[in-house]
Amino acid sequence: MDSSPDITELLAAAKLGDAKAEEQLFSVLYADLRQLAHQRLQRSKPCTLIETTALVHEAYLRLNRAGYVRITDRVHFLAYAARAMRSIVVDFVRKQGAVRREGGGLDALADPASAPENEILRVDQALAELALVSDRLVKVVEMRYFAGMKETEIAQALSLTERTVRRDWDKARMLLAASLK
Repeated sequence: MDSSPDITELLAAAKLGDAKAEEQLFSVLYADLRQLAHQRLQRSKPCTLIETTALVHEAYLRLNRAGYVRITDRVHFLAYAARAMRSIVVDFVRKQGAVRREGGGLDALADPASAPENEILRVDQALAELALVSDRLVKVVEMRYFAGMKETEIAQALSLTERTVRRDWDKARMLLAASLK
């Protein structure tokens, strides 16, 4: 995942409101976004019925609404996209659970702790608790776990050394494991 100057230029133009740059940016990064969405959805099955394309488009809409404020290059773009996709999946699972509870029936009587979507919500809650300790640890987890980024890419995106990223990853895993018990 190298940082192409074309993407950096497109991001800069998109920040200034250039609609053509936004379109070009989306088409240049579309394959990356699809791969990210596919990885994210694979971790969420069987409880999400979101299609990869729908997740990519929703993530792009959120990125667009954010105005590319702090996005400087491809790595930052993908890191932000990973966070947006996590949020979209969690929101979807919450809405799905609310509809099921309102509808009653056998699904509403099932043990909520054993429901597959509960795992997504538990991980999301654990990450929220981790954010109280360190927002940087959460970013490392999102980039590595949700976006599949390599340590070198995470280090570049967060302006850290690879060694610091490894230590943050180890610490985050330990804290998350304790939180999920």
